[in-house]
Amino acid sequence: MVKTVIKQVQDSTQEFDQEVEEIIRLGRYSEGGRKPMKVKMKSQVAVEEIMARKGKLTDDVDHQEI
Repeated sequence: MVKTVIKQVQDSTQEFDQEVEEIIRLGRYSEGGRKPMKVKMKSQVAVEEIMARKGKLTDDVDHQEI
């Protein structure tokens, strides 16, 4: 799921999905519930670029809470 969100946000020339170092799900398991995720990236530049472009996800119903 994280890689699909990153692919929606990045430009065609960027490869931010290669920058993902670690993905951790937070909280306890609850059936049918969604758990937040902590994503660790290799570089701060990639994080800043992704956060600057998160506005592209406003039209996407599945990822509006990011």
